Amino acid sequence: MKRIAVICGIGMLGLTACTSIDPYTREKKISNTTWGAGIGALAGATVGALSGDESKERRKRALIGAGLGAVAGGGVGYYMDRQEAKLRETLQGTGVSVTRVENEIILNMPGNITFATDSADINAGFYDVLQSVVLVVREFRKTLIVVEGHTDSTGPDAYNQDLSERRADSVARFLISSDVDSRRIIAGGFGETRPVAPNSTIGGRAQNRRVEITLSPLTH
Repeated sequence: MKRIAVICGIGMLGLTACTSIDPYTREKKISNTTWGAGIGALAGATVGALSGDESKERRKRALIGAGLGAVAGGGVGYYMDRQEAKLRETLQGTGVSVTRVENEIILNMPGNITFATDSADINAGFYDVLQSVVLVVREFRKTLIVVEGHTDSTGPDAYNQDLSERRADSVARFLISSDVDSRRIIAGGFGETRPVAPNSTIGGRAQNRRVEITLSPLTH
């Protein structure tokens, strides 16, 4: 079952609600993509409508409209260059890869540093890694943060889907608890559906057990 979990939603018309909703109790189907933690002021408007790049663009426009501001077109590359440089500096030696794809930055956090097997509880050592990310994203506030959980193919599909969602939710909650604006965060799980390596080998499965954070600039 594909579902959305709203961690802290503040309605677009000024209706305020900040309640924690367990993923098990509030479910939404979203085509072939699952997004959890549609968090913040835009959550009420986007629950049930978050899917892929189009949803990110809708969220970006809404965030700009809500007053978070945007990076001017000519300055986007420089803005992301600075953010990338800071991330590479702070994450050096942590095992997290930093990949630049045009004006997006993808942080690949492998399973050996993130969560124990079958667990959505953040590893003790992973807190320091996430705190390094926090320091950068708090500085670069005109950035949308997309958190994705992924698993290998071991075990039932439904179990892997649920585990990936819970792991993404754990990371999103940590970011929010560290004073990252909840409105900037979208989190979701993809289970075993997006492998980056063959699941037929131990090494491949290890690569597939990961959390990815994609950082996208808010632009007009």
